[in-house]
Amino acid sequence: MHLLQDDWLPRQAAHEQRVRRYADPYLARRSGGRKHPVEDFLFTYYTQKPGQLLRWHPGAGVMLSGPAAAERTGWKHYRAANDGELAAAGLPPGTAAVTVDVDAFLLGRGEALKFAGIILAGTAARPAQFGCFGLHEWAMVYRQDKFELRHEYLRLRLGADHTDQVVEENRIRCSHFDAFRFYTPDAVPLNSLEPSRDNQRTMEQPGCLHANMDLYKWAYKLAPVLPSELVMDCFELSWRIRAMDMRASPYDLAEWGYPAIRIETPEGKADYVDRQRAFAAESQELRHRMLREISPLLRVLGPDTGTTNPRTTSRSAGQP
Repeated sequence: MHLLQDDWLPRQAAHEQRVRRYADPYLARRSGGRKHPVEDFLFTYYTQKPGQLLRWHPGAGVMLSGPAAAERTGWKHYRAANDGELAAAGLPPGTAAVTVDVDAFLLGRGEALKFAGIILAGTAARPAQFGCFGLHEWAMVYRQDKFELRHEYLRLRLGADHTDQVVEENRIRCSHFDAFRFYTPDAVPLNSLEPSRDNQRTMEQPGCLHANMDLYKWAYKLAPVLPSELVMDCFELSWRIRAMDMRASPYDLAEWGYPAIRIETPEGKADYVDRQRAFAAESQELRHRMLREISPLLRVLGPDTGTTNPRTTSRSAGQP
């Protein structure tokens, strides 16, 4: 595909405007030394910086032409279009045009692509589980007076004793290692599952809020071969999931504009599951979109690169 400058510059501008809606308030808070317990998360927990997110990418297989495209020749995993590509697009030799350097990306990021493919395909294939009720956030502050405080500037909605009681009276069933690893030591043995980095590829499932938030992580790790519109779709989904995750947490966020989902009550649990199911369905659509985008690249890398069932492989690997 070939995009003229008059076609792709508006897409770039629309992307930048979309990103700034979230990034500019965060940067202003950071400059002023202020924190936000919900809206800072995607910029502080994940490794993608606002400036990196601002860069618009058309995705693999798209050639951008025009004077403004020339600056991208200095961007990582971009290259100037060759004469054959220019001719195929009806452009004369020497025209300023660039495309994503897929070969360089596969050489430098092939292992990350394989791992993402395994996680995405495996998660998409498993049945969703809806019995966690967001209790992972509660387990992170269980008996927290004995340990280092999380979010020390926030107040527990039910107080420490009643928060601990909620943990003790409910079954804790977290399948996501990157949530489980933040449990307090006393909460770890209360989890009925034992997620780890080694079993991540076989345990993540599409009902998990954190697995669905992580779609943003996999998307930005695969830039620039994924189009930025898809990356931002994942970002905005993760933003909304984070809001729900914290509303169901033990923290009192009313003054921040986030009313509680009271998962300690039957009504709150039902509300949580309804929202969780909706996010699971939306996440599966994005997961399949990502898999469609990367499948041609995985085929280039060869067999057993995310298109097979991850349950059939015994090799364990850390997250790139």
